[in-house]
Amino acid sequence: MSDYAAPLKDMEFVINELGNLARLAELPGFEDASADLVAAVLGEAGKLAAEVLAPLNRIGDTQGSRLVDGIVHTPDGWKDAYQVFVDGGWSGIGFDAEHGGQGLPALVCAAVHEMWDAANLSFSLCPMLTQSAAETIMRHGSAEQRARFVPKLISGEWAGAMSLTEPQAGSDLSAVRTRAIPAGDHYLLSGQKIYITYGDHDLTENIVHLVLARTPDAPPGVKGISLFIVPKRLGNGTGTAWEGNDVTCVSLEHKLGIHASPTAVLSYGERGGAIGYLVGQEHHGLEYMFTMMNIARHAVGLEGLAIAERARQQAVGYARQRIQGRPIGNKQSDRVPIIHHPDVRRMLLGMKAQIEAMRAVAYVAAAHFDWSRHSLDDKAREKHQARLDFLTPIVKGWCTELGSEIADLGLQVHGGMGYIEETGAAQHLRDARITRIYEGTTGIQANDLVGRKVLRDGAATARSVIDDMRRTASDIAGAPGAGLDDVRHALNGGIAAVAATTDWMVEAASRDPRLPAAAAVSYLMLWGTVLGGWQMARAAGAAAKRLALAPVPGDAEFLRSKLATARFYALHNIPRALALRDVIIEGSDAVLDTAAEPD
Repeated sequence: MSDYAAPLKDMEFVINELGNLARLAELPGFEDASADLVAAVLGEAGKLAAEVLAPLNRIGDTQGSRLVDGIVHTPDGWKDAYQVFVDGGWSGIGFDAEHGGQGLPALVCAAVHEMWDAANLSFSLCPMLTQSAAETIMRHGSAEQRARFVPKLISGEWAGAMSLTEPQAGSDLSAVRTRAIPAGDHYLLSGQKIYITYGDHDLTENIVHLVLARTPDAPPGVKGISLFIVPKRLGNGTGTAWEGNDVTCVSLEHKLGIHASPTAVLSYGERGGAIGYLVGQEHHGLEYMFTMMNIARHAVGLEGLAIAERARQQAVGYARQRIQGRPIGNKQSDRVPIIHHPDVRRMLLGMKAQIEAMRAVAYVAAAHFDWSRHSLDDKAREKHQARLDFLTPIVKGWCTELGSEIADLGLQVHGGMGYIEETGAAQHLRDARITRIYEGTTGIQANDLVGRKVLRDGAATARSVIDDMRRTASDIAGAPGAGLDDVRHALNGGIAAVAATTDWMVEAASRDPRLPAAAAVSYLMLWGTVLGGWQMARAAGAAAKRLALAPVPGDAEFLRSKLATARFYALHNIPRALALRDVIIEGSDAVLDTAAEPD
């Protein structure tokens, strides 16, 4: 099984050229985020991913986490790797220095998280949830809660977990039944939660659970949900002794993939009630939890990208060394590595082009997060927040759908050997599959995109994105660079498709609100496809400009490859937008045809 190497050159290109790091570095708090510093951080993160995390990926898959006598044991090497991670200060890279972090932009953190996800997805889920928990408490917790919990989470000494789902509720959080009874300065919680990623483990001395529950007078539905901090262990006030809270790991799920990540069934209150602390106000829990969920949704989109990159690297490595067949048109030649065969090239180039498009869209979304938090201009913050809100369900849904598709394609490159577990190709496909489900399925992301991000504002944000895409198409017209005409022509076709379907969505909603819902997933995939084409066009334009400045030989090769990959994406992927347009506009009513009821 081939090793993982972070694609540093492409990461830095996207960060600098598409995420516009230089402009971000002008914002308050990012003054030290120079290109040189970022390159150094990415280099060290790449070493951690390649040398510490990646070698444990297969071990974690085969051993898994185990629950023995009430204690969760992570696989061999997990605790040592986590200590290396903590000692390096990696848990706090995106937090301000005043809270013990390194203060790096989310744009840079996105690249670092991609590395960890690609190297070892099961491992990376723990710090991702910990950082999301810290962010939620920082934004919505009291001063005492921030002082008590956030420093330990940022340092990685404690871990965080998100306890939402219940057996009877699934994704319908309005059906949450966990109870929280007031008891002086705290609450006593009782109930059961399922599918809790890293709900229990042996990596840290404490786990900070963020739990959704209902108080006795809570109204029904999502308006009655409150959010509570429930530590696994409680301090006695001396700072030297800890006692267990009333939180029990009942079992660990047996899963298709991410075996090393302990997915727990948790019981709260078997001994009278788990002590929890209310975050913010009662009945505002879902609002607060969306802080954590939206961060996690973008992070899961990065997981789809990362698994695709890991699968691609392994497929390329295999294709270079697997000798089979002779070149087409030259039967007298010696047998050659399969990477020389046109169909294998088609698969590998398709993987590369889509991955670069996914990376660009996901990183640019992270840059909008930075602007929404750090810009000094109120209107600019609002604009970037709206753009981030719009992009988040697309990053989550589109990148995870493609992540599974590309992992499957990587297995196809291996042929029969891909179906054999020892090669490792199958693990990527198994690990990738969950990303399309947790933190909200693709259907949930699509309904969020249509209902909250398009129809709610009359498609104003969507149309502003369309305007920006049209400006890019205009900007690259006539620019020097092989294939840019193909890129521009394809992008214009994709823009027209997404504009037409957006207009249809608004009109169809007035006729039958079920129609946009029937078209939602296709609409999300259409947007992802065209946004990917947009960012690849921006990348091609930047590459062409840099090539015109006579770059050094190593850079020139990379830039020419960027142009070729953008053209491949334009000709092989953007045309899918035209088919999706027809599916949405012409085919949505077929979903609602009562004569075609599913058997």
